[in-house]
Amino acid sequence: MAVPEAVAGLAAIPGVRTAAQLGAPDAAVSAPAGMLPVTPVLAKLLPGGGLRRGTAVSVFGSTALILALLAEATCEGSWAAVAGLPELGVAAAAELGVELDRLALVPNPGAEAIAVVSALIDGFDLVVLGPVLARATQPQVARRLAGRVRNRGAVLLTAGPWPGADLELSVSRRRWHGMTDDGFGHLKVRDVVVTSRGRGAAARPQAHPVRLPGPGGAIVAGQPRVGGRPTEVAG
Repeated sequence: MAVPEAVAGLAAIPGVRTAAQLGAPDAAVSAPAGMLPVTPVLAKLLPGGGLRRGTAVSVFGSTALILALLAEATCEGSWAAVAGLPELGVAAAAELGVELDRLALVPNPGAEAIAVVSALIDGFDLVVLGPVLARATQPQVARRLAGRVRNRGAVLLTAGPWPGADLELSVSRRRWHGMTDDGFGHLKVRDVVVTSRGRGAAARPQAHPVRLPGPGGAIVAGQPRVGGRPTEVAG
């Protein structure tokens, strides 16, 4: 999609910080036709090994997983926008590999939320909706937005359920590592299991262990337990 002219009008919407305002280049590199790339760790969970343009993906239980899905695409030249996630940390996004120069933030879309989301779909390759915004969207409005996503070739990621989502990704079995046997130390890595299920080629559930975050912050493939005792921590 490479940020069409519609993005220029986003700066006029209250609360929108566009990628251009964050210091991004004037143009994006075109992504492969029909698919947006993801890190290889997540590719095995997605039909075709990437995020298919024109689809909606629901993500349950992890903002970190949403950011991990944005990372490869933004680094390869795609643009992403996040609406309705005021708690999103830019430092965390960068640590997970998101290219901040290609990220726009709309923490609180306000009363014109649907208009804001529609404008974002017109102007960005990936659009993320926070849980409150996703839940508040009526089914008929969701269908209209889904049609817009298909027409524009965008990818919609929602934190939580979305009517008619093409794919659902969920995170379970969270376990942090880094504590010593006597209860001291720092939490360093988190083992989780990511499960995907959906329609068509994704009808058969797939589950894979990953480290989110891994030792360097970014998502990596799951590994056997390392040093210290595992600690059960929510989130």
